[in-house]
Amino acid sequence: MAQKTILTNDSLQFLEQYLNNASPTGYESEGQKIWMKYLKPYVDTFITDTYGTAVGVINPEASFKVVIEGHSDEISWYVNYITDNGLIYVIRNGGSDHQIAPSKRVNIHTKNGIVKGVFGWPAIHTRNRGKEETANLHNIFIDVGCSTKEEVEKLGIHVGCVITYPDEFMILNGDKFVCRALDNRMGGFMIAEVARLLKANKKKLPFGLYIVNSVQEEIGLRGAEMITQTIQPNVAIVTDVCHDTTTPMIDKKIEGDLQMGKGPVIAYAPAVQNKLRDLITDTADAHKIPFQRHATSRVTGTDTDAFAYSNGGVASALISLPLRYMHTTVEMVHRDDVENVIKLIYESLLKIENNHNFSYFQ
Repeated sequence: MAQKTILTNDSLQFLEQYLNNASPTGYESEGQKIWMKYLKPYVDTFITDTYGTAVGVINPEASFKVVIEGHSDEISWYVNYITDNGLIYVIRNGGSDHQIAPSKRVNIHTKNGIVKGVFGWPAIHTRNRGKEETANLHNIFIDVGCSTKEEVEKLGIHVGCVITYPDEFMILNGDKFVCRALDNRMGGFMIAEVARLLKANKKKLPFGLYIVNSVQEEIGLRGAEMITQTIQPNVAIVTDVCHDTTTPMIDKKIEGDLQMGKGPVIAYAPAVQNKLRDLITDTADAHKIPFQRHATSRVTGTDTDAFAYSNGGVASALISLPLRYMHTTVEMVHRDDVENVIKLIYESLLKIENNHNFSYFQ
């Protein structure tokens, strides 16, 4: 492609709005509305399902169907128990990290709107330094400034209210995107950018393209499991995040040697169909797109697994975005990797187009 920089000012404004909006697992609808509004000029129609997965479709009449997919949900907490003196204990909604919770501000989502709170924690002066008690799921709690359970309930808070962090998007050192929920709203952003580029470059694909923003990945790939039965695709290219393993306390012998800034990560796993993966790596080589390889053993742990093993088998592949500090409020990715994932998916779709031999993937 002629342009060196893919992302436009409009793209980045969309990204910031999309990331700053809360989209907890099971409550993704507001984020999906933002995503669909941005995608609307670039697709022919939309599909949505009962639980909120959103799909923009190009060439819906085509019999051969290709999916590009990310997931829209973010980890969060649920109100689980309210004490008589007005403190709130929580349970996870997805893989929320208890260790980062103390002293974090939170938004509690109620029918009356957002109620602000904080994860409280005893002062260092009052703790037994000879036997420090670390944060765990059973001792972290939220304080909303109330002294009784009744006060809490009058704010509209009840067991089952979902809780998110308010941390917002920022850019570090010019080229590092930082926010909560980059896992994996960056995926939804990148596939939307692929659709934008196809439209801008007036590309006409000979197959149906389904741009899928799935829900409920963080609790077991559930949105992808549902939507793949609806679409019944022939090919699925999934994008998610993986760990940058260059930070302290990560063992490369276990997690692999991956680094943000060195390009998209292409997965090797039983769920990844060999011919589709080879098409993607060949495309990267042909267009001089840097990439890294990652062996994921038995499962990828991403929506790739849900697509691959559905409908009698769907040729699936995984392109990941290297990310630091996963499942924290300061997840970090490199802008160059974001642009290169977009390029790689875009050029891989054109490679499929040029083949015109869809039986290649069977």
